[in-house]
Amino acid sequence: MLLASVMEIHSLKWLLLVCQCCAVVCGLDVYTAAVYEHRSMLNPRPKIRPTRQAALKHMKKNLDIYQMQVYEAGKQGAKIIVFPESGLYGFNFTRDSIFPYLEPIPDPTVVTWNPCLHPRTINNTEVLYQLSCMAKNGKMYLIANMGERQTCEHSDPWCPSDGRYQFNTDVIFDAEGSLIAKYHKQNLYFEDAFNTPKTVEHVIFNTSFAGRFGVFTCFDILFYDPAVSLIENYGVKQIVFPTAWNNQLPLLSAVELQQAFATAFSINLLAANQHHTERDMTGSGIYTPSLSRYYYDMESSEGKLLVAEVPIITHHNVHSQELKKLWVTSEFPERYIYIEASAPQLQERRVKADQSQPLSRAVVSQMDGPGDIFHALMMYDNYTFVLVTGLEGNLQVCSNTLCCHLAYQRSHKTRDLYAFGAFDGLHTVHGTYYLQVCALVKCAGSSIDTCGQSTTAASDIIDFKLWGNFSTRHIYTEILATEVKLYHADTTQWVNNNFYMTKQGMSEGLVTAALYGRWYKRDQLDKMQIFF
Repeated sequence: MLLASVMEIHSLKWLLLVCQCCAVVCGLDVYTAAVYEHRSMLNPRPKIRPTRQAALKHMKKNLDIYQMQVYEAGKQGAKIIVFPESGLYGFNFTRDSIFPYLEPIPDPTVVTWNPCLHPRTINNTEVLYQLSCMAKNGKMYLIANMGERQTCEHSDPWCPSDGRYQFNTDVIFDAEGSLIAKYHKQNLYFEDAFNTPKTVEHVIFNTSFAGRFGVFTCFDILFYDPAVSLIENYGVKQIVFPTAWNNQLPLLSAVELQQAFATAFSINLLAANQHHTERDMTGSGIYTPSLSRYYYDMESSEGKLLVAEVPIITHHNVHSQELKKLWVTSEFPERYIYIEASAPQLQERRVKADQSQPLSRAVVSQMDGPGDIFHALMMYDNYTFVLVTGLEGNLQVCSNTLCCHLAYQRSHKTRDLYAFGAFDGLHTVHGTYYLQVCALVKCAGSSIDTCGQSTTAASDIIDFKLWGNFSTRHIYTEILATEVKLYHADTTQWVNNNFYMTKQGMSEGLVTAALYGRWYKRDQLDKMQIFF
């Protein structure tokens, strides 16, 4: 697997070189971005409160690693670098035991401050000082996640009993070392040490090299506020994303969701995860709407710096009719890049794409037998499944109001067992949110009781057309191949009330093909019904 990961990196380096050359020819502006997947040095006794000096000594070990990565990224011309969530101290703290790690962070919209140049302006800000100096000396924008404390008055009805707010906070420094923005995580994930901010924050910061960026953290990506609203309501096209993500296969591995999110909204996403394989934590990347540079390795014990050229997305070049997604002709045909095309060429290619069929008419009309419908848990949700048998066929499975359809053709049949499932309902384990999902998944074993369980190995090559009558327009397309390799769909489109995804010609075995729908408006309504 390690060899596969290395090959993935080298192949993508070649593709990114093509993308950079294309951008130059087409007149697109690019910048160099870096993300660091960090194996943080952990506190072996996180429940016990240390002294401030002990906490600083612990964080310095991680800050020293950050410093090395800034230096390496700078040598490669990076203009911006993103570090992961909780990277300076780790996990499993209590509200009391994390306190020595926290620092007061002023509001950058009110206070203009460069900690590196003026370290004594605010007391107990040693970490902010070091991060500021890294940005200044590295001459790059720097995004890091850290703990923040704010005192509050007991007259404040939301003030905790200990008289302080504690926030999971992203801090953003410009290339001069000035603190220009901060963001308080909205959707906490079993983080008893921290408070939720009183109101949802939509934080946008400007850069000198690529315009506006937005920021949110980890679990936020699954919710409308602030992740989707930041993009849809504020027009942000570039996101920095610190995370500490536990991979949850088959639908929510880190890189799988990161690519799906970037593709769905046609944005650039700079995602930095922690690297702790014992916690199923790995998966970082630099994603454009059509090209992914990612890292996923469950065998290595080391962190990883990713650096890549990124095209600057603006309202003009995303929606311009002069841009068209075209495939790169290579041994990785699933990846494609933006190049410029004339209007006649664009029209001709669009007609061909509309007329193309993912499967032959004979295959689409070939019906499987009715099969046995069965139910199984997949990621804690009760899916309705039907087995995928035979070399080709057409299947339907329904859950509540959602009906999912699959037309498929295998290149050859192996012993791999596949199931096609649907779920339309409220997810209530490790978070509460409403889903509508159509998913073709490889079962973990040879019996149906393994369908929906985690696996990363598959050998069947499957061409497919997958669609469903979704009630939400927020649908994330996921195609995952063996050993957690990512693919893009050939086509995605709405036809009447159905959302379609097609894929042909994969070179590796299919693990997951899913339309992962989030019905955001149902979250609170159905959550309230649980309690009544």
